[in-house]
Parts: sequence; C-alpha cells; structure tokens
Amino acid sequence: MTPLFIGPEAEAKLDWMKLGQAFEAGHRLARADVKDSFLYRGEDTILSRAAWIDGLGALVKTATIFPGNKALGKPTIGGAVSLLSDADGTLAATLDFALVTKWKTAGDSVHAATRLARPESKHILIVGSGTVARSLHQAYSAAFPDAVFTVWSRTAATAATFARAHDIAHATDLAQAVSQADIVTCATMAAEPVLRGEWLRPGQHIDLIGAYRPDMREADDEALRRATLFVDSRATTLDHIGELKIPLADGVITSDDVRADYYDGDAMRRTSDEEITLFKNGGGAHLDLMTARYILDAVA
Repeated sequence: MTPLFIGPEAEAKLDWMKLGQAFEAGHRLARADVKDSFLYRGEDTILSRAAWIDGLGALVKTATIFPGNKALGKPTIGGAVSLLSDADGTLAATLDFALVTKWKTAGDSVHAATRLARPESKHILIVGSGTVARSLHQAYSAAFPDAVFTVWSRTAATAATFARAHDIAHATDLAQAVSQADIVTCATMAAEPVLRGEWLRPGQHIDLIGAYRPDMREADDEALRRATLFVDSRATTLDHIGELKIPLADGVITSDDVRADYYDGDAMRRTSDEEITLFKNGGGAHLDLMTARYILDAVA
C-alpha cells in the first residue's frame, strides 16, 4: 500500500479541540518511549526526535532551526515527518513538517490552558510576533472565543504589523501588559528571560513555548518560584530545556516543584482561582506522534 503524503491543505479538516481530545486519548495509552538528539553549529540546531507509543504507532521527526535564515527571507524552521505503522513498522504517511509542527506546538499549549487557566479568562497576551504567535492566536481563539488579545514583541514594528493583521491591540510596555493579562503565552527566541515574576498577579496562567535548547529561558527565577509548575512531559523538559534545567541546577526549584505532566491525569489542574499556573511546552516527539495520527485520521 502506497504511503499517504499529507500536505498543508489538510488543515481545512482539522479542529483544535479535537486535537486536544486526541492528546487525552494518547496519554491514556502506554507511556511513550521518546528519544531526542541534538546537533549544534553555533546558533544553528538540528533536532531529531523519535517516539513510539504501543498501540498508536511510531514517528521520526527531524527539525532544523537556523535563526540566521530570517535575515535571508527564508523560514527559520524546517524539516521532515514520517509516521510509521505500529503493527509492522512500515511507512504509513509522510506529513508536511510545518503542518504537524504548527498544530502540535499551539495545540499543546492550548490544551494545557484548557486545564490550567481560569475558564473565564478574557485577556490573552501573546509575547512574540512570529510564526508560532500566529498559530497561538488561532488556537487560543478556538478555546477562548470571547477573549481579547494583545501582542508585544521586542521589535515594536513587527508587533504593530501583527496587531494590524489580526485586529488586536499592540502593547509597548511589557510589564504593564503582563499585569493586565489573564493568560500570557510566550513564544520568543530569547536566550535570557523576558518575563519577570514580579509582574505576575494571582490567578494568571503562564504558557512558555520559545525555549528549546539547554541554554534558553523565557521566564526568570522569581516567576518559577511564584507559580505552580506544570510540563507536558517531565522526560522531555526537566533535563533538556533551560527553562527548567537551569533553575534546577541552580537549586532555585526541585523536580518535586513540578506538580504534574499530562500522564498524571487529573493532577494537571489548577487548585484555586488565586493560583498562578505556569506551563512549559516542551513539545516532545510523542506529541508530534499524537498530532500526526490525529491528522491522518482526520483526512483518511
């Protein structure tokens, strides 16, 4: 049987809330076996991820992250995705890399927000104005249809352009914008923290996406101290991404301070309206696998 190729046109058949249901179903199966490998050349990164979930299948995804491409007018992120049969290991489908990455990344954050943010959250701040920010606006709009959005970026001109394109507000003062938001979703390429714990207020939900290397962070130590911490997967975040790896090494937090990941079921919930919840989106390959399987089922 010829493997399917699933391209970007499949997006018309996808739904953010149904992807969340696919995540729920995937985490009720056997715990994923996940392996990541990184290659570095200066600021450039090649990240190869493999995942196998007994009963669902296997996936291999290779991502290239070349920040310098932006100045050349080229995409900074590229790669390839292969979905493999659980039964015999044959290639079930190849999928458009950007499609899987978009839906996995934004879907991961929004699914966590449906569990951790207050349901009545109305003001959402997007920190960053790149490709992921556009996906987040789309996904959060589906989960919180009555929300009002604001965008902030270190480059004011790009934030203003983003705001016009999406008909939302443009913030120039990040501290003020954070203090006014119910949900802060942060998708930057920052190596040093841009989000300060002193700006947070009770009841907020913080969603951290941008950091993917061991030397990258978006939130400072105070933010982690003040918040209740959650991750999508302990196995792919705690020892791999600077957002948690650095403060763990410095003794700012301990692994016990991470209350839950998706495999912990109902423990992945806020416990009060006053609690500050902080979620680290690590985007492990098991989530790529669940996303790819959802996409294949949606179009088949």
